[in-house]
Amino acid sequence: MYYAGLDIGTTVVKAVIFDSEGTQVQEAHREYDLVYPKPGWRELDPRLVREGTSQVLTAIGNWEGSGDIRALSVSVQGEAVAPVSRDGEVLYNSVVTFDNRTIPQAKWWEDELGREKIFSITGQPLHPMATLNKIMWFRENLPKIFQRAWKFLCYEDLFFHWLGLDPVIDHSLASRTMAFDVVKREWSDAMLSAAGLDAGILADPSPSGEVVGEIDSRVSKEFGLPRGIAVATGGHDQPCSALGGGIIRPGIAVDSTGTVECVTPAMDEPVLNSTMLESNFPCYCHVKKGMYVTLAFHFGAGSVLKWYRDNFAPDEVRRGRQEGVSPYKILDGEAPVGPVDVYVLPHFVGTGTPYLDPRSKGAIIGLTTSTTRGEVYKAIIDGITYETRINLERLERSGVRIDELRAIGGGATSKIWPQIKADILRKRVVRLAVSEAGTLGAAILAGTAVGDFADVDRGVEATVHTQDEFTPDENSADQYEANFDVYRGIYQRLRDLNWQIPG
Repeated sequence: MYYAGLDIGTTVVKAVIFDSEGTQVQEAHREYDLVYPKPGWRELDPRLVREGTSQVLTAIGNWEGSGDIRALSVSVQGEAVAPVSRDGEVLYNSVVTFDNRTIPQAKWWEDELGREKIFSITGQPLHPMATLNKIMWFRENLPKIFQRAWKFLCYEDLFFHWLGLDPVIDHSLASRTMAFDVVKREWSDAMLSAAGLDAGILADPSPSGEVVGEIDSRVSKEFGLPRGIAVATGGHDQPCSALGGGIIRPGIAVDSTGTVECVTPAMDEPVLNSTMLESNFPCYCHVKKGMYVTLAFHFGAGSVLKWYRDNFAPDEVRRGRQEGVSPYKILDGEAPVGPVDVYVLPHFVGTGTPYLDPRSKGAIIGLTTSTTRGEVYKAIIDGITYETRINLERLERSGVRIDELRAIGGGATSKIWPQIKADILRKRVVRLAVSEAGTLGAAILAGTAVGDFADVDRGVEATVHTQDEFTPDENSADQYEANFDVYRGIYQRLRDLNWQIPG
């Protein structure tokens, strides 16, 4: 039997088929572009997403084994929301996560309820990106559209609506709206009442891994899938990736290193203390029933390495094309072993947690006339990993301990980076056999929904497999420790200067 995981992201939609042992057997993806109607505004046209979704599902539906697909579930971007009329018309583009038009709404919440109260209910540090702020923006700035709207749907519930099913939102994605009570696991009367909104404009919340309906003949024609495939609730992309990485107990976390690096651990109980809030760590529902997750992330990961590659490594890019290998593999071979006396602050697009400082800038410190390109490249990798360590230390002070990281994403394929992480973080780092953890997590939920896995724990046991393990080298770890002591003070020392730089 096979299970399909659909991932609807900010710029790409992807469908992956897995067998019952977690082997990836088929994949299709399509990209789409964001819309930038005004400075700081970022939107996504749901029509493009629907078209891309139809294309990738049709592609896997044309696979010769598609008749044996039992169920489908979905992993989606968070916060993005669009108004939909009762007859199904999308009335406006979806406003995506990092759109900043809702800063006034976030300020209103700070004055109205305060950050502490909001966090205690929703588990979300107050931020403009929350879905609830976006809905309030529609009401205040596009009242005619707001009045026509039947529902404001995120991409999971919008996808179900496209399939002619009831628009249902799972608890993990509902948690990202800032309108969900993460302890009671229901829409928050306190938040919606303060906002002057009715829960009826939102989709009905449901646990992950529950059957919503199945593909009928009409949907089969548009989306290209065989009739009868069960469709199940999925989740927000990060908890889905955590599930696909086997994060179903405390003490382990998935470490996804791509454009952004995000560490996602799981907790048995909600952790809603002051250290979590001060560090801007959310606490929200996991896709495994009864558990919770948090996110520690920073934006300057793969994006900074790409900046280096594009500007300083044309020879490696050319050689990579000739040899059919990634230029990063070549650059890895040029990097010195061990810590270097150059430091890169990877805040090229501001910071993630714990600071959430959009005004911070990148910096390279310690340059001399003897500094080599390989040292700068290695300093970037070290700096990114030091940022992760700062986050892990904050998490541990919050009561969320992590002993093992499950590495996925482009960074996990590096021949040097997993060991560097093990040494700097002083943690065991495990590389997974399948890098598509988000879609695998959705596939596990699909298989659980139809009863092929007794629960998600059995699904993880059957499908999630480790490949390599990296443990800290104590001598190397001690050397990195001295450099980390220097690095941890760089942000604070440069902050006032960086804030003076425009842009």
